[in-house]
Amino acid sequence: MPDPNPAAMEFLLNRRSRPAKTLTTPVPDRAALMPILTAAARSPDHGKLEPWRFMVLERNALLRLAALIDECGDRLGKPPEDIAKARAQYADAHLAVAVIEVQIPSGKIPLLEQTYSAGAVCLALLNAALASGWGANWLSGWVSHDRGFVEAGFGLADNERIAGLIHIGTETSAPPERPRPDLDAITTWVTE
Repeated sequence: MPDPNPAAMEFLLNRRSRPAKTLTTPVPDRAALMPILTAAARSPDHGKLEPWRFMVLERNALLRLAALIDECGDRLGKPPEDIAKARAQYADAHLAVAVIEVQIPSGKIPLLEQTYSAGAVCLALLNAALASGWGANWLSGWVSHDRGFVEAGFGLADNERIAGLIHIGTETSAPPERPRPDLDAITTWVTE
């Protein structure tokens, strides 16, 4: 059995995402980002398929993506306020890591388990950024699920999709605590 790690448990019990709109510069440089990505890549991966990859989006890339959102929103019939909110997610950001799910045909590992692994990578990346002292937030949004947008903006292949965008930066204000799940309401103890 591994040794207890009270500091890690304390972190997990108190971790809190930082709203992306409150993040600013400085952002981690490549050297500071590598241990965060390394920690995320240690996520559960049944079959060792690595059904995900990272795309680090720096400021100019985020601005390029923001410029594609109006056309996408118009094509999908989104209201102007939804388009503006989606555009701001990219235009106001200074660094985000896109976790790209890569579905790999396998007779052994169902695609759904590969999706779960990509989600685990998103959470591990978020927590590694927070544990490293950065503010971080996991977002997606309607635009990140549109095939036209992800193919034109990210160059994704047919077997790829965005699992999440992890925004990382310096927080400008700590968010208030929010209500947490009622464990009694969501937990069933099975004894037989």
